[in-house]
Amino acid sequence: MSARKSERLLNLLIALLVSRTYVTKQRLRQVIPDYREAASDEAFEKMFERDKEDLRALGVPIEMGGHEALFEDEQGYRIVRSAFELPEITLTADEAAVIGLAARVWQQAGLASATSDALMKLKAAGVEVDREALDVAHPQLAADEPSFETFWEAVTQRRPVTFGYRTGTATEPAVRRLEPWGIVSYRARWYVVGRDLDRGAERMFRLSRVVGEVRFAGPAGSFTVPEGTDIRELTGILAPPSEERTAVVDVRAGKAVALRHRAVSSGPAARPGWDRLELRFGRLDTFTDELLGYGADLVVQEPPELRDAVVEHLRAVVERVTA
Repeated sequence: MSARKSERLLNLLIALLVSRTYVTKQRLRQVIPDYREAASDEAFEKMFERDKEDLRALGVPIEMGGHEALFEDEQGYRIVRSAFELPEITLTADEAAVIGLAARVWQQAGLASATSDALMKLKAAGVEVDREALDVAHPQLAADEPSFETFWEAVTQRRPVTFGYRTGTATEPAVRRLEPWGIVSYRARWYVVGRDLDRGAERMFRLSRVVGEVRFAGPAGSFTVPEGTDIRELTGILAPPSEERTAVVDVRAGKAVALRHRAVSSGPAARPGWDRLELRFGRLDTFTDELLGYGADLVVQEPPELRDAVVEHLRAVVERVTA
């Protein structure tokens, strides 16, 4: 997928998300550069329809309607924020898959300028804009996993894939086969959701645990997502369980900022230059993998099973390196 299309999809997402009313196609054509530069009306219509379907395929709920229910005025489009966000009770990173595009290009000055211009043009065209609605589309992390692009393409084209996958406790990756239905963000990490062909059931895979190249295992249109499937609801079902346990960890001063924000309590640790945090967590393997990412800047104190899991994983790494 080209960077230009990524930018266009993001601009369309933003334009529909910030509007308090329905935005007509003609107004969208005026404010989004690629639409404005389309060679003909037919070219614009085809481009817009493809982009709209790409966003919907990724779980973005685009609503169609008019400004006046009693009159047959021109139809427009919008994204209702409450429908776009994943349930807060289950998920804390409430972006749908398309936010991966935002995470890749948000930092580019060109896109920031184009977004600001688009908002100004929407206002000038008489569209009431909710600037705060952009908060839901602000990326919390860079989607820098090498497999992200391939999974995203597989989702939009409905192509099955095969890939190596390492669980939190396994030392060697296993080959998995998947019909990917969508990509979601959960606790600052990216996951792909779909049908596991080997298990014949819905599964969710963390992109950072994908090992090696993701390969297409069939042509475009090889499968269809079951009618009525709600990716957001399915993610809530497949996501790690609620945080019912408490962990005590020591972190080096000035490090592990993300953990500090999540801590239920914090204070000085026994050793100078370290702080002690209390954190809530659910699945042991998921939390173990998260803590391992902080390396020597973190030491697990409690519970014993979490500390043992971290130590076991580190020993396995050392054995592989020294073998």
